[in-house]
Amino acid sequence: MKNNELPFVKDMFDTIAPKYDFLNRSLSMRRDVYWRRKMVEAANIPDNGNVLDVACGTCDVPLEVMKQKEGLATVIGADFSPGMLILGKEKIQKFKEKISILAGDALSLPFKDKTFNSVTIAFGIRNIMDKEKAILSFHSCLKEDGTLAVLEFSTPSNRLLNYLYMLYFKKILPKIGAIISKDKHAYTYLPDSVINFPSAEDFAKVIENCGFKDVKFKKMTFGIVTLFTGKK
Repeated sequence: MKNNELPFVKDMFDTIAPKYDFLNRSLSMRRDVYWRRKMVEAANIPDNGNVLDVACGTCDVPLEVMKQKEGLATVIGADFSPGMLILGKEKIQKFKEKISILAGDALSLPFKDKTFNSVTIAFGIRNIMDKEKAILSFHSCLKEDGTLAVLEFSTPSNRLLNYLYMLYFKKILPKIGAIISKDKHAYTYLPDSVINFPSAEDFAKVIENCGFKDVKFKKMTFGIVTLFTGKK
């Protein structure tokens, strides 16, 4: 499939894949587990529902779906990083009849219209160049009354918190990430991509312009992440 994410991102994620879960837990002080849990709760997944998780990485979101739905839902995880998918495949063995994974591009999803009850994407939308086209693709995949849930990093609105956050995000995190992941660029790219991401208000409008209704956003953990939801 044609690669529509930022050109260097695939190689970057392949490189950091072996340390990805460890870095997520340690650098966020395990708040990433809480954020994903809240996103899955907000995805409004019915019993026996079908879920598409885009940019699934090492499959933390599909596994959270299994936990919350007690194995009743079916999840397809799509990601463009083979390194991430290899690690994800190892983690989902217990649920291999309920979770399947594929190498896929967010803008060229190989699914029929109205296939899924819920579409989720955690910390992946900022890596896609044409965000509006991606959201339109998610809209097409959803059944009527289906839910889109998008989780993404953001910046605190409080000036003091924002200063402290940026100090950590731009000075400390890249150094720790580089030492552990052996990739000097990955955790320098992260703060830059977050800073350049649209404001919550602007991104909510993008979702609305793609046909979603009842679009809402909720900032969590002092505003360092934002959860967006919308209904088809």
